[in-house]
Amino acid sequence: MAGRTGSAGQAARTDRSRKAWHRARLRLRRSGVDSFRGHGSDWLVFGTLFLVVVLLTWGTVAQPLWVAPETLVLPVIAGGLLLRPVSLLTLYAASAVALIVESVVLGPYTDGAGRVTPGTVLVVAAVGLAGLLIAQFRMRVGVPWTGGSTMLFDLRERLGVQSRLPRLPRGWHAEMSLRPAGGQSFSGDFVVAARTGKERRILEIVLTDVSGKGMDAASRALQLSGAFGGLLGSLPPPAFLPAANAYLLRQEWDEGFATSVHLVLDLDTGDFELLSAGHLPAMQLSAGAGTWTPQTADGPLLGVLDGAEFHPAKGRLRRGDVLMLFTDGLVEAPDRDLTEGIDRLTGAAETHIATGFRGAAWHLIERVARDVNDDRALLLLCRD
Repeated sequence: MAGRTGSAGQAARTDRSRKAWHRARLRLRRSGVDSFRGHGSDWLVFGTLFLVVVLLTWGTVAQPLWVAPETLVLPVIAGGLLLRPVSLLTLYAASAVALIVESVVLGPYTDGAGRVTPGTVLVVAAVGLAGLLIAQFRMRVGVPWTGGSTMLFDLRERLGVQSRLPRLPRGWHAEMSLRPAGGQSFSGDFVVAARTGKERRILEIVLTDVSGKGMDAASRALQLSGAFGGLLGSLPPPAFLPAANAYLLRQEWDEGFATSVHLVLDLDTGDFELLSAGHLPAMQLSAGAGTWTPQTADGPLLGVLDGAEFHPAKGRLRRGDVLMLFTDGLVEAPDRDLTEGIDRLTGAAETHIATGFRGAAWHLIERVARDVNDDRALLLLCRD
């Protein structure tokens, strides 16, 4: 009986120890994560960095030639990335005390190498100021120090996913190329597309050019692409641009306008409707005549006029025909007329007729607008 009681007590103590260890690990991990994100207590990180300052001070006093006084910038940099501003200032005070201690123990910097010099103080102070600015920005944004770049990468990937064209049935080919201004990763031009209607035989594509360019327009482009993607297919095609216009008006942005073109194509017959909101005309290549014809629809800019009306242009893509949608970055330039830019684009496109325009979108941007400091987008839709 006594043996069983002892075994039960030992098991209970073991179970309590495991639970206590589990709670301690969770508390430690949660504290570290919260500190890294700028939330919760950062006592663990502060304590570690404070200990590093003490160890570096001891190393400098013991071996100044191997552990230079300037090594104090290491915990200062880490503190700027991980600590709150209040804790960071305390760490800076500890670093300042460490420099004073090193200076007193080692003697004047004129006595030889490995001592605290005015340059040492300036370097540590400059790095500390930079760290404080980083910490304040990190607290204001509310993301960890690596989270900013991770978030931007995620936004870029989402824009790319939302701009993918759906798979088309045999006999159709579509491709698109987006080129942001200045070689950046974000563009104010975007595409949303979906196959809708009965048996998904209707292809709807919306190409939009948000006011501004590059990073200035990227956040608005991301928001609009998500909203437009939700509207596309949820509304009848004639109601899409009025709904998009009303959405932009509600945002009340300082630069709250955009141009957009909405293509509605019947994949069985090739009949299409083109609705435009202040966008450039689409260009259609007729395989029979070998000429480019503008398809111009009437409608105002998005986000400017309440209750705007959009009137479609209608046409048909026959075998061998091509429809080209593009933004103004491809054809507009201060030193040439818009018509001249469109003629240059269509002339370059004719060289791809023999290849059926496979891979042509990227090459056309490279050829006609490679070094243009504006967002560029080109979409080609071909009926084989």
